[in-house]
Amino acid sequence: METSSKLFCSIMATTVHETVLIGVCDGAIDKKTTSYCTNKIGDIPDLLPVITLQYPKCTLCQKGLSHVVQVYCPLAASSYHRTTNVFACTNPQCFGKSESWIVLRSQCLDDDIKALSSKQVNNSSPCAASSMSRTDWCDEADDWGMEDEDQIKVSENSTQICSDEVLTLSAGMDVSSKLQGLCIDGGVDHEKPTDAPIFQPFYISVMDETDLDGFHDMDHENELLRQYEEREGVIAEDIGSCEGREASEEYEKAKAKHGDKVFEGFMKKISLCPEQVLRYSWNGSPLFIMDPPSNMNQMVPCCDHCGGPRIFEFQLMPALVSLLCSTDKNSESALEFGTVLVYTCKKSCWKSGLTIPMEEFLFVQPDPDQKLFK
Repeated sequence: METSSKLFCSIMATTVHETVLIGVCDGAIDKKTTSYCTNKIGDIPDLLPVITLQYPKCTLCQKGLSHVVQVYCPLAASSYHRTTNVFACTNPQCFGKSESWIVLRSQCLDDDIKALSSKQVNNSSPCAASSMSRTDWCDEADDWGMEDEDQIKVSENSTQICSDEVLTLSAGMDVSSKLQGLCIDGGVDHEKPTDAPIFQPFYISVMDETDLDGFHDMDHENELLRQYEEREGVIAEDIGSCEGREASEEYEKAKAKHGDKVFEGFMKKISLCPEQVLRYSWNGSPLFIMDPPSNMNQMVPCCDHCGGPRIFEFQLMPALVSLLCSTDKNSESALEFGTVLVYTCKKSCWKSGLTIPMEEFLFVQPDPDQKLFK
């Protein structure tokens, strides 16, 4: 897959700076070329080799849930592959309700992949084992992941390798991308609820939010304008101030319509990249679209498995809504929300031998005015 993203390397995060990664749509997936290490919108989940999934149903209407996003997000200090999948109900009566969503976290060790691959090879399976070392793309990878692309060694019988954008994160936020992973089909339950539409698949490309700062830098344009004015002896309106006024007018419209400081702050924060579909900041701060409940911290439960705290990991953004269209052209299934905040176990606990995903916690905020994002 051709991708517009480059390799991102971050320094150790400090207590005064949060590293935020931005996910944007990077084109349609026209072939089955994805794996568990693919960041994507829609489609069906690509499960880790040892994971079996019983497709979830809505707790409100009992309708099958549709797959919304898949995020490959291994922690740099961990030896586990780690994938998170988010599902939602397309029943309009369930829109904006957290109970109609679910987020599942899956993990797997390299040894598990090798063991399964060996079994598949013995059974004449087309997939082969990976000899990938986790240290090739974690903390020890050239100190802070400075290599442009980590190579995964594959046996001669390997038939399909997928190259995808990857989030590699830790408390220090070591970020790598363009990693490769074997497309291994392990213990997968492919049965899907017939009443759950499948959303059209798109790749998610990743960039660091700090790289957006120069998107609207008009210094060069203004310098060219100044030279033009001197050469031609005319005075033209400053380009930067013109664009700034347009942006200000648009922002003021939103401000006047809602009169909500939280919403205004949300709009201002995403203004450099309004097309972002996902914001990732492990143990960072969520970006609320409206005032959260006063007891929000108490609403986030401890991990059901280890009893430890859950921390904010990522959120889905309003621009994702327009991309969630059913693969069935005769279907009008859609989804509406403002933002979806995902909280996961801080320890990312996982027991050896587990074959089913762990459910984490999410909180849905409805969009104050959905049409502003369409």
